[in-house]
Amino acid sequence: MRNIVIFGAPGSGKGTQSALLVEKYGFKHISTGDVLRAEIKNGTELGKTAQTFIDKGQLIPDSLMIDILAATYDGMQPCDGVIFDGFPRTIPQAEALKEMLAQRGTEVAGMLELAVPDEMLTERLINRGKTSGRADDNEETIKKRLAVYNEQTAPLIEWYEKEGKRHAVKGYGSLEEINAALCTVIDTF
Repeated sequence: MRNIVIFGAPGSGKGTQSALLVEKYGFKHISTGDVLRAEIKNGTELGKTAQTFIDKGQLIPDSLMIDILAATYDGMQPCDGVIFDGFPRTIPQAEALKEMLAQRGTEVAGMLELAVPDEMLTERLINRGKTSGRADDNEETIKKRLAVYNEQTAPLIEWYEKEGKRHAVKGYGSLEEINAALCTVIDTF
């Protein structure tokens, strides 16, 4: 089983590239953002709790995310691989994911990092907000989200490097170029 973490700042193209990889390889896809937005839309207790953190540009507590992730992952089995999009976001989450997968006799095959400069990310997110209507894609929230990413999430780059699982890919250029670079890495797993 090829469990893959697709990694990058908000707006780096994780969701877009994940969809292309799902189509090519037949992997399952867990987007914590999509899962959380569905919970919020459905007005669940988890959704209401999550919304209070999102409104402040903060990360969702690990315990909530790990419970959601394990249930979602288990519901997708059996499959050839799973792409984790938007998780983990902190070192404790990465450790919890490693433990959760080990309990199931598997592991993360690799972390694919989509590297994109902050200026490009801001522009992408503002444009996405105009076309998608996502309330969290406004300039003030974007700045907070990028600050949280740089402070709390970016340290995962070094963590996965030490695990020998980090694979950095240039996250800008054409969709096809980015996807081809990702597929080249995945084909080595």
